[in-house]
Parts: sequence; structure tokens; C-alpha cells
Amino acid sequence: MKPATWPRSDKSRERLMVLDRESGALSVRSFFELPSLLDEGDLIVVNDAATLPGVLRFRHHELEAELRLAAFDGGTTFRAIVFGAGDHRIPTEERGPAPVLASGEILEVGEGLSLEVVGVDPVHPRLVTVSFLGPEERVWSGIVASGRPVQYSYVDRPLSLYHVETVFASRPWAAEMPSAGRPLTFGLLRAFEARGIGLARLTHGAGLSSTGDPALDARLPLRERFDIPEVTADAVHAVRERGRRVVAVGTSVVRALEASARRGNGAVVAGEATTELRLGRDERPMVVDAVLTGMHEPGTSHFELLEGFADRPHLEAACALGTREGFLLHEFGDSLLVVGAARRRLPVAA
Repeated sequence: MKPATWPRSDKSRERLMVLDRESGALSVRSFFELPSLLDEGDLIVVNDAATLPGVLRFRHHELEAELRLAAFDGGTTFRAIVFGAGDHRIPTEERGPAPVLASGEILEVGEGLSLEVVGVDPVHPRLVTVSFLGPEERVWSGIVASGRPVQYSYVDRPLSLYHVETVFASRPWAAEMPSAGRPLTFGLLRAFEARGIGLARLTHGAGLSSTGDPALDARLPLRERFDIPEVTADAVHAVRERGRRVVAVGTSVVRALEASARRGNGAVVAGEATTELRLGRDERPMVVDAVLTGMHEPGTSHFELLEGFADRPHLEAACALGTREGFLLHEFGDSLLVVGAARRRLPVAA
């Protein structure tokens, strides 16, 4: 499969592959058929994190460099990845050497925007923790004024924030767009409501998908922050009690719900927390029955997570069919719905 190089101007051309997790049966649909593939009483959970313009340029000892905000830690503190000279037109793995930063350094990363390096990872020095200086309101306005969205070399031209926000975007927690929700439109939301399909939201700070360094990429996803409203936790429990399905829109939603359920001994707990949970064939979902996501190929962390929902041969067959059908990859690409019957009911939270 090839990557999508730009968002489709005509949303009616968005495509969806459906994989039945039990039988392995596959079908190719229009994305706009999604409401007809779910049942009355099912619950769709979306990630409402807005995407940060988290690429910031700076000079280090007179050399050009770049910082990509990778994970929001609260306040004005982030974990970030340092890159060498270059821009998005150069593949991340071909960027020049990154400068080595030291704790205590102050960097100017925009007009009136500065930060302090407060931590450097001892194994991967490109992974740093930074804290912006100044009042929060001024920091956030400075990031918006000076930063730009993360993008990769397969994207044709510079992206604006408009291109990387979903219709749910609220708090700016995401380093990259929670892209599984990108094809959802207000028309589809009305269609879900008409079919009696519920909608709930949470906020999860989706991180970077690539650093250009295989050893550092193996650490992804990093520890990520999430916040589950009480109304969403209640909705999940109500749906499970009725024997209906919880449908996660994106792997970030899966991580948040599953991490919360593990904190709550199987029951989703409302509130804010962080997670380093990595799902897969050896760590199956307890809460989520179905997942809507992009197309992901073997060898990626997203593909490994999907092995928690379906057997690898079924996922590989989906990739093979996607290749034959001309499906597109990555954040502006086509979608995959892995769906099956509802799992066992959750216990009631204490």
C-alpha cells in the first residue's frame, strides 16, 4: 500500500475495509456506510484531543535544529524529540545529526517563546523533557504563532492546522492528529444518532509515530496522558451491561480505555492519568469490542496493537486486500474496522 500524500478533497471517496475478527471475513465499503455496520445500542468513543503545531525551529551553537513536541505532561511541560537541520521534505531517518542538549539549557524557539531543557534521556539523548517559560496563556499563544504541525516527507505540501484537526478537536494535547477520527463528519454523527448508536469522548495525547531512529522508535508510544470524563465511563458501563459493543475510534482511544480498565480492575474509571500500556497478541483488550483505525502494515506498533483484536493472518489478509484494492496508508489514508460480537460484561466500578 502507498501513503496518502494529501487529504481527499471529496470525503465521499473515503474507503473502509471491514474485518470480522472471529471469521476473518473481509469486505470493502465506502466509509459512509459505517453507520449501517454498527447496531442500535453500540457506543462509539472518539478522541477529542486537538493537534498541536508542535514543530519548533531553533539554533544551537549557530546550527539549525528542530524540536518536535512528543507528549504533553501538563502545564507547559512536554517530552520532545530533537532533530538536526532540515525540514519535512527530508525523511526523518535521513535528517542530519541532532544537537546534544544539556539540562538547564535555555532555547529560543519562536518570537518571544523560550523553554528550558529540564531532562535528557540517558539512553536516547534526542529524547528530552522541556518546560516553556512564562505564563501559560502566553506560552500557548506562542506555540500557535511559532509552531507548525508534524508532517512527513510523503505529504505533498505544507500542512496547516486545519488539515490535522478532527471535528471533535478541543484541548491541544496531541502531537499528531488522532487520525482515525478524521473522516468522521457531522453528517455521519447525525446518522449514528438516527440509528441509536451512542457517541462519547475522551482526551488522549496521541504521540509521534516516527523519530527516524529505529532504537528510539522502538520506545514508541511513549507514556501518554489521557482524561476520561465521568459521563464517558458511565456510558461504557451502561453499554456493556446491555451486551452492546464499545467501538474505539483510533488506537489512542483503545489505550486510554484499556489503561483505565486496568487501573479499575476491569472497570473504566473516570479521571486523568498516564499510560505506557502496549496492547497486542499477549495483552488483549478487556473493554473495547471493535476498533476503527487507519490501515497499518506489519512491523508497526499500530499493527501490533491490532493483534489484540484479530489474529495476525487475518490482519495480513486485510493488508494484502488493501494492496490489491489500492487502499492508502497513514493519516490521510483509508480506514479499517475490526469488529465482532460484544465481549463479556464489565464489573461495576466500586
